[in-house]
Amino acid sequence: MKILGIDPGLQHCGFGVIESIGQELHYIASGTIKTTHLNKGDLPKRIQTIFEGVCEVSDRYQPHESAIEIVFVNLNPQSSLLLGQARGACLSALVSRALPVAEYTALQMKKAVAGHGRAQKAQVQEMVQRLLQLSKPAGFDASDALGLAITHAQVAWVQSKLSESTDLIKSNTGRMKDGRSR
Repeated sequence: MKILGIDPGLQHCGFGVIESIGQELHYIASGTIKTTHLNKGDLPKRIQTIFEGVCEVSDRYQPHESAIEIVFVNLNPQSSLLLGQARGACLSALVSRALPVAEYTALQMKKAVAGHGRAQKAQVQEMVQRLLQLSKPAGFDASDALGLAITHAQVAWVQSKLSESTDLIKSNTGRMKDGRSR
C-alpha cells in the first residue's frame, strides 16, 4: 500500500510517500511545496499553489491512502486561520483525487515515530531517517510528512491484525449457549 503523508503549511507544505508491505516500510519520495516565492498578501495564489502541488504529487506517485496532520490551535488566531486554510487546500486536493484521508495530531505522529509525544523536530527527522533507511535526513517538513505516512502504516497494520484476531476470537472463544459459556 502506498501512503502519501502531508504536513500542511502555508509557506512550506511537506509531503512524503512511502510503501508499506506488512510491517516493512519503503521510501518512495518526499519534498516540500513552497509558496515563499509568492507575495504574502496573495493568499488565493498561495492556496492554489498548495492545492496544485498536492494534486501533482498524488498524480505522480498514485498513493492508495493519505494521512494529514490535524492542525492545533495556535496562540495567534490569525496564524491558526491561515494554517487551517492551507490544510483545507491539502484536504481538498486529496479528496479531489478520491484518496481516503486519515488524520493524526502531531502528538500521535511523534509518539508513533519517536516513542514520545514531546519529541523535537530533529528527533522525528532522525527516526524517520532510521525507519526508512535514508542515506541523509529529509527536511523538517518532509520528515513530518513521512512521519505521518509511517504513523498511518502502523495504524493500518495494527487494525488489520485486530480484525484478523477479532474474527478468530468470534469463531473460537467466548461462545454462549443459554447464558453460559461453552
